[in-house]
Amino acid sequence: MKEKSKMRVAMYYNNRDVRLEELAVPQIGAGELLLRTRASGICGSDLMEWYRVKKAPLVLGHEIAGEVAETGAGVAGFKVGDRVFSTHHVPCGQCRYCLAGHQSVCDLLRATHFEPGGFAEYVRVPKVNVALGTLLIPDSMTFDEGSFIEPLACVVRAQRFAGIGAGQTVLVIGSGISGLLHVQLARAKGAERVIATDISEFRLGAAKRFGADAAVHGSEDVPARLLDLNGGRLADRVIVCAGALPAARQATQSVDRGGTILFFAPTAAGVDVPIPLFDFWRDEINVVTSYAGSGDDLKEALELIRDRKVNVAAMITHRLSLAEAGLGFQLTASGRDSIKVILDPLLE
Repeated sequence: MKEKSKMRVAMYYNNRDVRLEELAVPQIGAGELLLRTRASGICGSDLMEWYRVKKAPLVLGHEIAGEVAETGAGVAGFKVGDRVFSTHHVPCGQCRYCLAGHQSVCDLLRATHFEPGGFAEYVRVPKVNVALGTLLIPDSMTFDEGSFIEPLACVVRAQRFAGIGAGQTVLVIGSGISGLLHVQLARAKGAERVIATDISEFRLGAAKRFGADAAVHGSEDVPARLLDLNGGRLADRVIVCAGALPAARQATQSVDRGGTILFFAPTAAGVDVPIPLFDFWRDEINVVTSYAGSGDDLKEALELIRDRKVNVAAMITHRLSLAEAGLGFQLTASGRDSIKVILDPLLE
């Protein structure tokens, strides 16, 4: 049974206005779970104000791990007290998009969500999310580590789309949390050389700690530095983890013949990225995008974290209470001395 009728939430109004408020604990129905949130990561997408603010006020948060506090009628495979991860978006697995490997454009995925969101003491997990997007996490994994399953799954899927593997030179543009996960995973997949960029000295240092062979300041001539670092060649794979236009331009100038650019981070809606189509046609350069992760990606991400092939625990720089969520947003936006900010509703 749930422990109380009211709960605390971090209510988002805009990136500079996140308030501690109170809501009723969600009521669950048949096939649903009520989770007591133990760790909820602040994602860079939570800061996309141009997209979020029009829906405000709302409770954000989708990178969660927690304990099962209550089970609905008919739930199988989960019981009160279980340690679990759950994802807010789940594809159906049966539509034409899912069957073609494009689960992230499934109508169901774009319609599913938690109630009210992960920045809350309790979360209602709908029946379809329980069935298709909830996993038990092993005792060897902390709740904080479990909250990385969703963001790492997005990276797993993206690198599969981009065909990242052994022997390649990989350039990661932007060394925030997504960029650093890409650095680690590319290294785990056997990339010969991984080079990272950012405009923050703190994050450049982090890129080196997490496996980059070199870290280049974004204000430099990145293609020229890449040629110096890579024996006169550009990158086989370029992963764009920054939504600014200069990052996109650097990507188009940094990819080698026969290479691939992966746009992992979006620009703001309505912003067009110029592509030198003739050059790309002549040099057989591919451009791919990726959004979200599928069920298999979630399982692979859990295994990567469990087996310590991707070190997520060392990425956590701040653990804050729900009352400090506004500070967490500021830290995540600044990038000056933070990598991953985790909200823990048990903290006072």
